[in-house]
Amino acid sequence: MSRTDWLALALSALATLITGWIALNIFEDIPHLEDEFAYVWQAQVIARGQLTTPSPDNPKSFLVPFVVDHNGQRFGKYPLGWPVVLSLGERLGLRAWVNPFLAGLGIWLTYRLGKKLLNERIALLAAALLLSSPFFLMNSSALLSHAWGLVLSAGFALFWLEALDESDSARGWLLTLSAALTLGVLAPSRPLTALGIALPFGIHGLILLWRGPQNIRRRVLVIGTVALLVGSLHLLWQYAVTGNALTNPYTLWWPYDRLGFGPGFGVTADGHNLKYAWTNTKFSLHAGLSDLFGWGKLSWIFFPFGLWALLRPHPSPLPPPSGGQGKIWLLVSIFPVLVLIYAAYWVGAWLFGPRYYYEALPGLVLLSAAGIDRLAGWPQRFSGWKMARPLVVTGLVALLVAMSAVFYSPIRIGSLRGLYGIERAALQPFLTVDAQALTPALVIVHPENWREYAALLELSNPFFDAPFVFVYHRGPRSTNEIMTLFPQRTVVHYHPDEPWKLYTEK
Repeated sequence: MSRTDWLALALSALATLITGWIALNIFEDIPHLEDEFAYVWQAQVIARGQLTTPSPDNPKSFLVPFVVDHNGQRFGKYPLGWPVVLSLGERLGLRAWVNPFLAGLGIWLTYRLGKKLLNERIALLAAALLLSSPFFLMNSSALLSHAWGLVLSAGFALFWLEALDESDSARGWLLTLSAALTLGVLAPSRPLTALGIALPFGIHGLILLWRGPQNIRRRVLVIGTVALLVGSLHLLWQYAVTGNALTNPYTLWWPYDRLGFGPGFGVTADGHNLKYAWTNTKFSLHAGLSDLFGWGKLSWIFFPFGLWALLRPHPSPLPPPSGGQGKIWLLVSIFPVLVLIYAAYWVGAWLFGPRYYYEALPGLVLLSAAGIDRLAGWPQRFSGWKMARPLVVTGLVALLVAMSAVFYSPIRIGSLRGLYGIERAALQPFLTVDAQALTPALVIVHPENWREYAALLELSNPFFDAPFVFVYHRGPRSTNEIMTLFPQRTVVHYHPDEPWKLYTEK
């Protein structure tokens, strides 16, 4: 390994530590978004070797956001890939560290891609830019699926490129299988993102099938075939939980939660249309401008220079002998493809930045790093007044990164602490000696909104065998019915506006 490789590994380790700190101190290792509550529920079920649980009586009294009751079974609406990975953290008691570990791996894969397609200097700079990105740090610290999606997509891209360049038969087929599996697993993890990743590489594959050598054509066919077979597990999962392989569980929670245009797609009466698509996309991109690097509206500033560097490569050392200059466009094109695909979805994303485009980050940071490299004039040797060029560019980048690290990122990420009023402190009334003495307890929660109830689910589980079982109060009749289902539990009434008072039934 080179010195640059070791520096990249150090950045990867640092990414894991930073995102781990954010996961524990900002997000407090608890879910806040509806998506996260569903992912955690699914992970807990999978950790016990199941896909579903029997639907409880009065299911609305046991609300879990985005967890569906259908045909007597309860299951999460989200694809299976990420909950399976998260379930490993549940089993080991390290749930908060799953995404930080993936963050470090994502940094390393981005570096490896840059090293293969451009050079070590640009690759290391891209890894550093990715680590400095508040967009990257936010989404790699929460309990969302995007860090897993980035690792799979970047891993697929790297394996694809390596497999097509490898002459050794045994290693080449191992890389081929790895490319197929990473793309295939991405499909039952983030299906639309998998489509966005597959499109540019699929076009590249068609070109190779048309005019590539025989051994490369075979590898392309194997990657496509195996990826489709593995990706079809998504349909198998849909069949297992819904009874129909083509039924999207999203529509069992909201019938309008579908991809497409026209009536029945989205919440408006006339459905999703091009006007709404443009509005959502523009808003998402606007939010992403600042979050990408934390440079305000200047996060894109080096992209034009990156395009210049890729369109008119410097004679040395860009591109590398393997011809990576042309292949870098496979990564860069992922971003516009994802933007176009997600424009067909009726809702955008901006709370955590435009997270639907998150898996495009490797291409974006490499493009920006290539622009900085070209603008600085590295590795040319300058004399006289021209020496100011690399110094000015280096100073400007250092200033931008420092301002983001000191001002933007702490404020932006810190603002997510206690998101929607959900904090670990809400659990404290149930961790006292007096509260523990009441267990096993059936807690009737009288909330003003669903979040006050959902915040307590961290102390429960999908199987209703934890010390506390929480019930969303829907009225005396349903509450009395539920009480008869748990005769061995102490019945406790809890009002979130009186957090330290637990009222027991007499």
